[in-house]
Amino acid sequence: MISLLVLAIWVYLFFRHGNFWQSGPELKPALPAETPDVDIIVPARDEAETIGPVIASLLSQDYAGNFRVILVDDNSTDGTASLAGVDEKLTIITGGPKPAGWSGKLFALSQGVAASSAPVILFTDADIVHDPRHLSTLVARLLNPRVDMVSEMVRLNCDSSPEHALIPAFVYFFQMLYPFARVNDPLSGTAAAAGGTVLVRREALERICGLAAIKGALIDDVTLAQKLKIYGPIFLGHSGLATSIRPYPALVDIWDMVARTAFTQLRYSAILLVLTIIGLTLVWLVAPLEILFGQGFAFWSGLVAFVLAMLSYFPTLQRYGRPKTWALALPGIAVFYMAATIASAIKHWTGTGAAWKKRDYGAGA
Repeated sequence: MISLLVLAIWVYLFFRHGNFWQSGPELKPALPAETPDVDIIVPARDEAETIGPVIASLLSQDYAGNFRVILVDDNSTDGTASLAGVDEKLTIITGGPKPAGWSGKLFALSQGVAASSAPVILFTDADIVHDPRHLSTLVARLLNPRVDMVSEMVRLNCDSSPEHALIPAFVYFFQMLYPFARVNDPLSGTAAAAGGTVLVRREALERICGLAAIKGALIDDVTLAQKLKIYGPIFLGHSGLATSIRPYPALVDIWDMVARTAFTQLRYSAILLVLTIIGLTLVWLVAPLEILFGQGFAFWSGLVAFVLAMLSYFPTLQRYGRPKTWALALPGIAVFYMAATIASAIKHWTGTGAAWKKRDYGAGA
């Protein structure tokens, strides 16, 4: 009986799937016992709207050790580099043409790594502003307990109506896909990172032969985490000290964000796409349908499964200051993300592939 299967799935997800729904851990402000030198590398391509406050926040870090910011201007056409400002701690590099086989972001980051010398490197995006305590907090976690990488899911912009509806769910689904507790367990094979904040030891990066080892990855953060965790522990958490200021004012903006790489996450596999659609249907659509149309055991199984699903969403809604009633919209939100995933596959099959900042990676890039 399908309703019993769905109930079993939700009992497992709620009680056994790495406590993903608890929306933790979150790093609290801390001071490191040691202060190794840190190079902060920011890849930027046409980021004129955000680069000023981003660089200013990085230069204002209250870190007792030496640090510098390396901005890699990735062939911007909007004057990004000129808006970054001037500071003795800021180095601006003009990126070279992207070689075949490299993703644009990873090639920009690799040029920043080549220009750096510090034993600790922070990769961060050009749309993220940082609390002055952030770098110290990241280094403190890198050192104790010792890990090779510290990554955080920064707080995403959540101001517009489409963001209210879809951004908390984006974070929730990421937690479901990569339970943070399992990522942080050295004995678990689950590995993931969030690309907005990745603090990594240079020695760990060199151990995997640098960014060249993942040069073509479009989901570069998760791929990097998977490589690094083979050799040492990593940490993934939520951030209360870093916020993305990239807006998604319309539904189409969030649609494009998901469709850009969703099929990549499925390794361009039609079989995995079909299994994903079946899985999403079971997890999100069967329970409300049983509540509406089922009888007896089917109704009660659907109701219990639906209640567990709603309860699992509450901590993420609280994190983003949204009313708990938004949990009732999860089935519809899941349909949106399912449709965007199908669109991602269609883009791949029709040769459009992933595109970002006027750069089209094509189906086989």
